[in-house]
Amino acid sequence: MSKGRSLNTEDRERLEAAIGYSFAQKERLDRALTHASARNAKGSNYERLEFLGDRVLGLCVAELLFQTFKEADEGELSVRLNQLVSAESCALVADALSLHLFIRTGADVKKLTGKHMLNVRADVVESLIAAIYLDGGLEAARGFIQRHWSARASRVDGARRDAKTELQEWAHAKFGVTPNYRIDDRSGPDHDPRFTVTVEIPGIAPATGIDRSKRAAEQVAATKILEREGIWKTAMTA
Repeated sequence: MSKGRSLNTEDRERLEAAIGYSFAQKERLDRALTHASARNAKGSNYERLEFLGDRVLGLCVAELLFQTFKEADEGELSVRLNQLVSAESCALVADALSLHLFIRTGADVKKLTGKHMLNVRADVVESLIAAIYLDGGLEAARGFIQRHWSARASRVDGARRDAKTELQEWAHAKFGVTPNYRIDDRSGPDHDPRFTVTVEIPGIAPATGIDRSKRAAEQVAATKILEREGIWKTAMTA
């Protein structure tokens, strides 16, 4: 993350190449990357853009799912939609584009970890979508979303429920117990942490998950047990 400064020409061109879109009004890209904590960011941060981008993302992903899964009912489509527009999914897109290298923040934000930083990365993706929409229209925004969400939308586990919820219901039904999650380790810099979490259920072997937030690591660990015990089929990598 950068501290307060706007993008220089080289950084802007590098980011536009990664995004696959060149802005007619460059200040829109700057605003999409500006956190409220950045110096002189009052009134020109990404919060309003985030609001709009969330709606554009939801529309385009809903349209993508409607066209891709022609036999799916409303319930399945809703599950898939919720997963694809989640903070975790948006943060993964941010990571794929290395957006953390370009976000303008104040010094205090650099101290945030885990869920807070995941939300910042997700918010920037939504604000970026809004900036593209305002600069180039719905077709430009739809193109960006299709490039970065189409493969994720087709994943085998796309219609799955939340892994922790699924594991808890299975553990209750089979063993009459609630899974216990334990944080084993937290490593990495503040802007890119790694959490190691183990989930234990009496009567079966534990499983460990590693991810950028405690919640995401818990989901990974829960998924491992669900797949190992045959509750879920093994997911394909998107």
